[in-house]
Amino acid sequence: MATFTAIRNKKQSASVLRSVIEYVEQEKKTRWGDARLVTGHNCVPQSALTEMQMTKNRFRKPGGMQFYHFVQSFSADDNVTPQEVNAIGLEFAQRQFPDFEVVVATHVDTGHLHNHFVVNSVSCADGHKLHQSYSDLLTHRKVNDEICLAHGLNVLEQPEQQRKKKRMKPGEYRAGLRRDSWKLDLIQAINEALEYSITPEDFIENMEVEGYEVTWVPNRKHITFTCPNGRKCRDSSLHDETFLKENLEALFVYRQATDFRPQTPEPDEGWLGELAYGWLRVMADLERDANQPLLTPPIWTDSKQRRREALKKLAMGQKFGGEEHHFEQTL
Repeated sequence: MATFTAIRNKKQSASVLRSVIEYVEQEKKTRWGDARLVTGHNCVPQSALTEMQMTKNRFRKPGGMQFYHFVQSFSADDNVTPQEVNAIGLEFAQRQFPDFEVVVATHVDTGHLHNHFVVNSVSCADGHKLHQSYSDLLTHRKVNDEICLAHGLNVLEQPEQQRKKKRMKPGEYRAGLRRDSWKLDLIQAINEALEYSITPEDFIENMEVEGYEVTWVPNRKHITFTCPNGRKCRDSSLHDETFLKENLEALFVYRQATDFRPQTPEPDEGWLGELAYGWLRVMADLERDANQPLLTPPIWTDSKQRRREALKKLAMGQKFGGEEHHFEQTL
């Protein structure tokens, strides 16, 4: 079983491309016995940077997006050798990027084998520029599953359509009462992005694909979302504790610690209900590791009855504390 994710590189330049290639090709990460697990598609790994730059210059497209970076991670339970992992990565590059130069580097220095793909942004065949969207990422994941199945590996089970929730989420319901349709669109985009996000970087990238800008600064309390229509909205204005920065941070820590699988359907109790269920186990694991600082458990509403009562009060024009509530059309 292998998962396929995109690595977000906001800075794009020739020097950054050089740094990324040097990183993925490191000897200590790719050496397995007598073999160096670095291969190239449409290029020679040792001269990949030069070849990619020559392609850009030949077609007069040296600027803009320089490269795309992806990671294909295999489960520790997979019965697969490092050489097979590299062969699977090369097969993927040949299928998905037939006319582009790609470096495929297999890293063997962690608890699980994984491939890095560095893809030139300009085709070496006809010079057209490569553009990647969220739908392209989903296509990559589908092809990744097909290749894994052909090699006898398991794949992630696709979520069943009937398991998806049909009812409106609490945050959507509250926003609906305020008649903020743009906010409903934002909430829907956040929920969909969370289904495929393991890290804050994944989440920000998935939101940007949908046209939303996310300002997530470590030393700021809140996340600010900028919608395609230019409206700005803080996490605290989305009427749902799930989207608070502190809760999303805790959620991503939990997902990384428990090997979260993308495309997992949302639990009936919501993502933070899933977090509450597994938080004690994660904390116990962290406590056993003296190098890991203890984390503060997140804040979430764990009572369905409390949520129903809050919605009922809001529908009657009251704030949660019981005082009168005046609806407004703006934040």
